[in-house]
Amino acid sequence: MPKSKNTFSSWRGRLVQRAVHAGWAWVQRTGSVTAERPGRFRFRALGAHTRLAFPLGTVFGEPWIHVGSHCIVGEQVTLTAGLMPDLDLGPEPILRIGDGVVLGRGSHVIADTTVTIGSDCYFGPYVYVTSTNHSYDDPHEPIGKQWPRMEPVEIGPGCWIGTGAVILPGARIGRNVVVAAGAVVRGVVPDHAVVAGAPARVVRRWTAEDGWQPPLRTPAPVPIPEGATAEQLNALAGLDEETAAKLAELDEDAAGRLAGLD
Repeated sequence: MPKSKNTFSSWRGRLVQRAVHAGWAWVQRTGSVTAERPGRFRFRALGAHTRLAFPLGTVFGEPWIHVGSHCIVGEQVTLTAGLMPDLDLGPEPILRIGDGVVLGRGSHVIADTTVTIGSDCYFGPYVYVTSTNHSYDDPHEPIGKQWPRMEPVEIGPGCWIGTGAVILPGARIGRNVVVAAGAVVRGVVPDHAVVAGAPARVVRRWTAEDGWQPPLRTPAPVPIPEGATAEQLNALAGLDEETAAKLAELDEDAAGRLAGLD
């Protein structure tokens, strides 16, 4: 026979669960870092409406880290300037993050020399950006004990960096570039390109002369019309494909008639 359920114990368990969730939400809110509530951190700059989510990853060298406004830094994101804490890195910031940047959960940005991330860049989770790489020139010395190589990294504005991508020292990524998930990027990437693979290569690119080459396989998303209500959007979401296609044909016919009147 199954044991009878203890209603009191079940109720108490739910109450404890709710209390734990509410407590953790309070800890996350309180532990996040903002310009108004920086805690122990003294960044070179931390812009308005920027938030570093709690729990933070490893953060050091913050006097040489410049973070713009309206940025979202996810949980467990590592931001470091210099090889180790408490170094004097000179008068200028080493790590610069522009306005409106989103760094996904678990990402790492390691700036032992200059790393620049342009405004409005979006990183998926677990992206790794580093200006330092191990060297292995001496075959007799452990690789971890050999002096590393350092090269500046620059990521242009408006880029999308996919989950698990790795940006290596010396990378120069242009404006509005898509880096596919898991790609390993080194060298120069031109503006308006899509790169994928390890090592990453250009798989698609836009130019003013030729547009997207190779051509896009799917039509561009249509923005939600200004003034559309939630009720209207819910009604559209409930349409089946056949009905939606008929409505699209009606729209095309109406547009054609209006064009004929001009």
